[in-house]
Amino acid sequence: MVFPVDAPHTGATRLRRTLGLWDLILYGVIVIQPVAPMSVFGVLSDRGKGHVVTTILIAMAAMLFTAISYGKMARAYPSAGSAFTYVGREINPALGYITGWSMVMDYMLNPIICIIWVGQQAHVFAPAVPYAGWAILIALLFTGLNIQGIRASARMNTGLAAGMGVVIAIFFACAARYILGHPHGGAAFFTRPFYDPATFTVGGVLGGTSIAVLTYIGFDGISTLSEEAENPRRNILLATVLTCVAIGILSAAEVYAAQLVWPASQPFPNETTAIVHVAGRMWPPLFAIIGITLVVANFGSGMGAQLGAARLLFGMGRSNALPKSFFGAIEPKRRIPRNNVVFVGAVSLAGAFLMDYDLGAQMLNFGALIAFMGVNAAAFLRYYARAADKKLSNLIPPVLGFAICLLLWLSLSRPAQIAGSIWMAAGIAFGAWKTRGFRGELVDFEIPGEDEGNKEGRVEEPA
Repeated sequence: MVFPVDAPHTGATRLRRTLGLWDLILYGVIVIQPVAPMSVFGVLSDRGKGHVVTTILIAMAAMLFTAISYGKMARAYPSAGSAFTYVGREINPALGYITGWSMVMDYMLNPIICIIWVGQQAHVFAPAVPYAGWAILIALLFTGLNIQGIRASARMNTGLAAGMGVVIAIFFACAARYILGHPHGGAAFFTRPFYDPATFTVGGVLGGTSIAVLTYIGFDGISTLSEEAENPRRNILLATVLTCVAIGILSAAEVYAAQLVWPASQPFPNETTAIVHVAGRMWPPLFAIIGITLVVANFGSGMGAQLGAARLLFGMGRSNALPKSFFGAIEPKRRIPRNNVVFVGAVSLAGAFLMDYDLGAQMLNFGALIAFMGVNAAAFLRYYARAADKKLSNLIPPVLGFAICLLLWLSLSRPAQIAGSIWMAAGIAFGAWKTRGFRGELVDFEIPGEDEGNKEGRVEEPA
């Protein structure tokens, strides 16, 4: 069923502005996950030769450049389309469409792999229920909660953040108790997670950083909520940057504690589940607590990603890059893109039965990095190349952000490159069909104003 668009009297198709700065930061933290580095701790330790903290901090600096570009572009275009809109308006509509298509892959894959991961773990905890049953239940929960509206999702995010915060506090307390209760080798013991002269190599640290950067992927989802944010020209930039900083500092602290409890010189029983073994060494009951927490974290991440995907599709539908009658429709009661929420839920459920987790995770990075490069290029053109006043502050972040993302994109595995290229080719083929060989208009961008529900007032974009 297609739900009709209920546009305000101004004629623009708008979402309701109800999210403050704190709501945006909570959304970003939940999508990225406050326990983000725990799942990849063992891999980071191996690739970085024990310099897990260093790789996390370098990755934070790298992602901050792209976060700044996202925040600045949200000032110019407070739209639900995010990178799709930025690239399309600043560079070229066709490139904007391609960027949006890459983002669709990114956003659609996140809830899929979260359903797979949570479903498999839930089956381990409760084997009487088959994986298929858990996958269906989780997909229905994602869709049902998101269809209740943005305020319901914001309240859910607050609850998830509080719960994970408690577990993280227990994790730190157990780590401190273990470290202080066991002998260690003086001051060098506390500095090795940052720098260990016996194992440090530039190549090793860079290799670890290429993985650590993936810890931050998801912060861009904040910009998809621009039309539902109060004072978006100010709050989207602040929320995007503050989310990266908060996740970076918290992640560094988590892996630092873990590295002190389980030094890199000691091999893990299982590299993939290393953090669970670290937790069990701190305090045996923490083994199960951390496992359950990671299930909760992936649940929150998947639900938030579905929310972002629905709003990205809404931005593309409203701009006529996708069929507008379906993807650009707003459910009048709650003023949410209900068609898109249901559509993403159905695709996610199908993907949970058809896709392998590892390939899905790698393909997610393929799409995300293309979008990151596009946003950095758009920020460079708008704020430096076309600006009368050439400021270094408008040159350095987008250039470095683009270069780093390109390097990471080129380092993706061959299967991810092939699968991602097939997806992109399908999108380009659809665009060619839609415009009769790109002879017609591909995208009709619509950028609503920010007056509706904006109680904080406007912050105009600097000249």
